[in-house]
Order: sequence, then structure tokens, then C-alpha cells
Amino acid sequence: MSTNITQAIPLTWQLGGDLTINRLGYGGMQLTGTGVWGDARDRAGAIKVLQAAVAGGVNFIDTAEAYGPQYNESLIADALYPYKKGLVIATKGGFSRPGPGQWVPDGSPAFIRKNIEGSLQRLKVETIDLWQLHRFDPNVPVEETLAPVVEAVKAGKIRHVGLSEVTVEQIQRAEKVVPIVSVQNLYNLGNRKWEDVLDYATERNMAFIPWYPLASGPEALSGKINAIAAAHNATTAQIALAWLLKRADNILLIPGTSSLSHLQENLGAADIVLTDKEFEELSK
Repeated sequence: MSTNITQAIPLTWQLGGDLTINRLGYGGMQLTGTGVWGDARDRAGAIKVLQAAVAGGVNFIDTAEAYGPQYNESLIADALYPYKKGLVIATKGGFSRPGPGQWVPDGSPAFIRKNIEGSLQRLKVETIDLWQLHRFDPNVPVEETLAPVVEAVKAGKIRHVGLSEVTVEQIQRAEKVVPIVSVQNLYNLGNRKWEDVLDYATERNMAFIPWYPLASGPEALSGKINAIAAAHNATTAQIALAWLLKRADNILLIPGTSSLSHLQENLGAADIVLTDKEFEELSK
């Protein structure tokens, strides 16, 4: 079989077996103040970006209690509530925010419980579609951290549970407590440190949600990526996203931006299908 062929890739994923996700989603972290602290610098513009994302076919939005903190969840509700049918909003808990740019894991059950209840209120939902543990707290056993999450699942307040920035061993430990449907780790064309976690997620039919997906890699890759971008009449950012879409069918993308033009550029990546040869060139 020639490596020059272009194979169609699926553009949806069944999250947890029951939520159909368009694989090109949107991450809300950039719609905050400096240091991911405070409200969006241009709130009216941020609302327009969120509304344009959904109008453009996005049905998966990722946020967190820690973004703002709290401001980002309220912004999403202000922009999009009442929510369009089929829109899935994922949030996270487990990070304390003492100040701008400061992130301190807090896996204490009381803090997690407070995070969950606060997210429900700010997002104006009765059930969080996907709640993710933002980080493991090295000072609290994850079994204790996840206890209020299990309670919330049983109470119908959380539909599905995910993890963020974890090792395979940590996923396996959490899986003994509650079913895990997604993993969100740093991963992009230039940083593939978590390849084993992606492979494990793929084997387990979990979604893999790379954060910082737009990074196009080291200077050594620039010649290749520029040539491929030119061949597709695309930007390097679009090629970086297209590579991720082709890398594995369970990858859900959440590129974030506060710009309407960048949003449209990111959404356009779904129309770019790399040939097997192009994918292999970039994967070296």
C-alpha cells in the first residue's frame, strides 16, 4: 500500500460510550486574566468567541474551577446557557489558586466536594458531563480524593470522570476507585513525553485530551511542517492539530484562543487530512 494515500479519519468520538463528541473542541483557559487569574480581559469578546465556537460545530468545551479561579465557568454559562442540545462541558477540580500563576494541588475531600458543588452552580447544570481531577495531590491518597467524586457520580451530579497530567500507574490506581473515561496530559507534535499514557488510553477506549495541542515542535521540524502546510494551503498550527487528529482516533482537541480569527483557523484543521507519508515525516 502506498504511503501517499490519504485515509479519512473519524471526526467524532463516543465519550464514556454515550456522549458523541466532535473531536475538535475548545479550551477555555485563555479566557481569563493574566496568570489565569481574574475574569477575561475582554469579556464581551470572550462571550463572542464561545458563541462562535458552538456555532462553528464545537460541542465539547473544557474548563476548570481553577481557571480564574471560578470566573471561567461563570463566563461559559453567561455565554452559552441555556446550552445547545448535545453540548458537553468538561470541568476540573483539585487545584488551589493562591494568586496569579500559582497552582497548588489540593486533593482533600472537603475541597473536592466544594469544587464539585461550585462547578454545578456556576455552570448552571444538574449534572457535570465530565469532571476531571486536575492533579493528584502528593499529600492525599487518591482514594480519599476521589471519595466525594464517587458520591457525586452516585447522586447523579457527575456523569463521567477523567484525570489530568497522570502516569499509567496513577490511572490504574484511580480506575480501582471509579471508572475513568478520559485523560488530559500535555502532548503535541513537539512534546510526546506521554506517549505511553496515550497508548494506554487508546487500549482502554478512553479519550485522550492533549493540553497545549498547538505547539508545532522544535526548529528541526520547521522545514517539514512548513512544506506540508504549504501543500495543504494551511498554517503550521493547523498542521499540528491535523497531526494529532490522525495520531489516534480517541484524541479530542481543545485548542484555546481569545481571537475569533484564530478560532476559525483552529476549526479549519478538521478539514485537513494528512497523507500517511506526511504523518510519518512529522512523526520522526
